[in-house]
Amino acid sequence: MPTPDALPDSSVVSLTSAKQMRALAHPLRLRILGELRINGPRTVGALADLVDEAPGTLSYHLGKLAEFGFVEEAPELATDRREHWWRAAHDATRITPSAADASAEERLASAAMLHQVADVYAAALHAAVDAQQVQPRDWVDASTGGDTVAYLTVAELVEASAELEAVLHKWHTAGDRGRPGAEAVQFIVHASRRP
Repeated sequence: MPTPDALPDSSVVSLTSAKQMRALAHPLRLRILGELRINGPRTVGALADLVDEAPGTLSYHLGKLAEFGFVEEAPELATDRREHWWRAAHDATRITPSAADASAEERLASAAMLHQVADVYAAALHAAVDAQQVQPRDWVDASTGGDTVAYLTVAELVEASAELEAVLHKWHTAGDRGRPGAEAVQFIVHASRRP
């Protein structure tokens, strides 16, 4: 998934309130939203199987996500009146208030949500390491990971972040789910001043 700044505004939802941020500061809701963004529309039952939760639990959390505009029903996909399909309403999420402009409540809600996102990223990295034991060797060899520390100014970090977003956008737009041999590849990028 590309970073929010690399996408057109119509495919990004901007979080502008503490209520929106608190709605996403839940691990199951983040997982549901991520699965719908990556895998496309799903029925409640199929999504429940995918995330290993009861359909009733999923329905509740889908309702909360819908309340804040993160997901929407997709009734045109149903084959009968009992099927309830859902899809992600946007490709990405952007937190709008900067730390300087945000209220104390917004900063706390933002931190809570970002901690959940960091946990999701950590789980994805653990799953990737585990999957390497069974993945074809060429996929494992093509993968990369690492970290580095650079001493940058604010302007240089802005430039580096824009370059990273451009790379992610390039490969997101080049990727086509239907191409022979193409598989889902997740990029997790984080660049910030060290605490």
